[in-house]
Amino acid sequence: MILNKLTNYLKANNYQLTFTPGKQFYWSPETKEIFYDQNHQDQKSDWSLLHETGHALLNHTIYKNDFHLLSLEVTAWEKAKDIAHDLKIIIDQNHIEDCLDTYRDWLAKRSTCPVCNIKSLQQTDFINYRCFNCHSIWKVTPSRFCRPYRSVII
Repeated sequence: MILNKLTNYLKANNYQLTFTPGKQFYWSPETKEIFYDQNHQDQKSDWSLLHETGHALLNHTIYKNDFHLLSLEVTAWEKAKDIAHDLKIIIDQNHIEDCLDTYRDWLAKRSTCPVCNIKSLQQTDFINYRCFNCHSIWKVTPSRFCRPYRSVII
């Protein structure tokens, strides 16, 4: 489907969602809008719009930690595939895996101890990680859109 046709279909079929042209594809839980880049009219744009619609229909809001963000991305893709199936659109699984790999790579970098290179889990305070091996604590930026800087605290 062409992006504009897909957007019109989603609006018309009682999804009760707001679609707003923007510079990129994303779901805003604050404003309850799906932003989309109308300058891109290709198959991957359709898939991106379906993915963001998945976030919206699942009512995804702010993620609690890095692993939670990855799980939200997985479930949004699953919902996108359900919607696509109804529309007789096939989303390439390799595309989905490529998109998820960006989050997996981001998570792997953030969770790797800057002192001993062991992967660890994020602590409950959302920003800090603590190494299982050397017990170092490092801080990461809360943003998922910037480079995964790690700053050692202890």
